[in-house]
Amino acid sequence: MTITVPLPAALEQSMPPARAKLHLAIGAFVAEEVTLGQAAQIAGVSQTELMHELSRRHIPLHYGQEDFAEDLRTLAQLNTGAEHGRHQ
Repeated sequence: MTITVPLPAALEQSMPPARAKLHLAIGAFVAEEVTLGQAAQIAGVSQTELMHELSRRHIPLHYGQEDFAEDLRTLAQLNTGAEHGRHQ
C-alpha cells in the first residue's frame, strides 16, 4: 500500500521522506499497531537499526509470550535445517 501525506511546505523541506517513514514506523510500533519487523519494513531499515533507534529514544521493545514462542519456533526450524545440512 502506498500512502501520500501532504505536509506543510516548511516541514516538507526540513523532513526528508526517510525520516518521515521512520517517525511513522515508530509511532505505529509504540501504539502496538505493528510488530518490530513490520515497523522496520515501513521505515526501510533493518530490525537491528530500528532497535538501535528505539533504544536511542528510550522506547522499550514489546516482547511478550507470543513473540518468544515465535522466536522458539524459528530457532527450531533453523536448527532442523542445520541438522539436515550436516547429514547430506
